[in-house]
Amino acid sequence: QVQLVESGGGLVQAGGSLRLSCEVSGRTGGYYYAVGWFRQTPGKEREFVALQNWNDRYYSEFVKGRFTISGDNVKNTMYLQMNRLKPEDTGLYYCTATPLFSGSFDFLRATSYDTWGQGTQVTVSS
Repeated sequence: QVQLVESGGGLVQAGGSLRLSCEVSGRTGGYYYAVGWFRQTPGKEREFVALQNWNDRYYSEFVKGRFTISGDNVKNTMYLQMNRLKPEDTGLYYCTATPLFSGSFDFLRATSYDTWGQGTQVTVSS
């Protein structure tokens, strides 16, 4: 069973930056994992933010050009660098993981994933 622990959330002014971390640990069963980020606000569904699968990186349209996903294999940690933050980026950010995939895996849908972290809150003030 893989465990995911997020950190790095906080309160920041609009235009500022934060870096979220997702530490991956536990029994991976010999699999390597694609790791991604979703976010959720009250009353809304969890929405896709970014994902790295193999060497491919995917971003939602509302963060493209501002957020960067990257990984440190030595530390088993994935990062989400968030720059030029906006108040609408406020939310609870979740890390998720799935075995590396090819072909038809709907990585945009939260229901495609089984493994989630506990979330880290990001609040952007105007």
